[in-house]
Amino acid sequence: MRAVETIAWDDTSGEIILIDQTRLPEIFRLVRCRTVDRLVKAIKRLEVRGAPALGIAGAYGVLLATRRIHERDHAVFIERVRKEAEKIRGARPTAVNLSLGADVVIDAIGQAGSVSEAREKAFDAAKALADADARSCHELGRHGARLLPDRCTVLTHCNAGALACREWGTALGVIRSAVESGKSVSVLACETRPLLQGARLTAWELQRDEIPVTVIPDSEAAFLMQQGRVDLVIVGADRITPDAVFNKVGTYMHAVCAHHHGVPFYVAAPASTFDPGHAAEEITIEERDRSEVACWGGITTVPEGVEVINFAFDQTPHDLLTAFITDIGVFPPPPDWSAIQAAQGKILPGRRG
Repeated sequence: MRAVETIAWDDTSGEIILIDQTRLPEIFRLVRCRTVDRLVKAIKRLEVRGAPALGIAGAYGVLLATRRIHERDHAVFIERVRKEAEKIRGARPTAVNLSLGADVVIDAIGQAGSVSEAREKAFDAAKALADADARSCHELGRHGARLLPDRCTVLTHCNAGALACREWGTALGVIRSAVESGKSVSVLACETRPLLQGARLTAWELQRDEIPVTVIPDSEAAFLMQQGRVDLVIVGADRITPDAVFNKVGTYMHAVCAHHHGVPFYVAAPASTFDPGHAAEEITIEERDRSEVACWGGITTVPEGVEVINFAFDQTPHDLLTAFITDIGVFPPPPDWSAIQAAQGKILPGRRG
């Protein structure tokens, strides 16, 4: 299968290169972020999205700040970089990996004794986090592939593939690994309103890898479960607290329907996406602009003056899940929090381990 590198660091130019996911599937376009402000814009516009990819964006964003801030005084330099990191953390509030990625690099430069050393440590920390994401997705895929029957149809929601990570993916990483192991897997991709990440991104990825994929309206999923045409559901996650999974809005609906019809429902996410320190009620769920629902392709789809509620995520309680598929194993709910925190401690020692 041809790997897609969603986000990368160009050390020659000191820039972040990412795939503009707002243009797919019609146009494959690379964006170069030369400033933190441009990266923040890319995150808010969903040019880059998906929890693991946002973690890498957070790390690379702080690295970018160390290259763009020309300050010789070490203490002032660190303070200015921290301010840029705050901009990055605030770009999207629900996904936990964005802050984690920024924190990894901030912690690394905090141990430096000079500006030049801080820049070196920022590069090493950001690269290590990106490399770790690639490894964790492959490990997650390996664990999850064992759960899939030799022939099956998997329903997924939004995009939890290579485009949501550095490469390979979480939910789609499980599917890719299963296919590589010789299993016959077909995918039902929910279109994922209002921005169609399933129709535009998941279908594009799977078609590229020659994995059979069919796009369905979100509202059709329950009917197909009722008809026995869905063997299991696999979704990703943007944050997992001890009482809920935060993922693209619509996930909760699919989980309720799967539970009613006895269809296994799996959440695929690396250990970095788990947040043991907060309850669901403490998490801010991002609300996005009215125009995403009220307009499409330049055509008005909601009458002017009519209100729109546009939450980007919803929360699914653990009791609706069959299991968590992670890079350190498969856990029926509740997950093994001690193992999760030990894995997190390797990413950010002393912070979450």
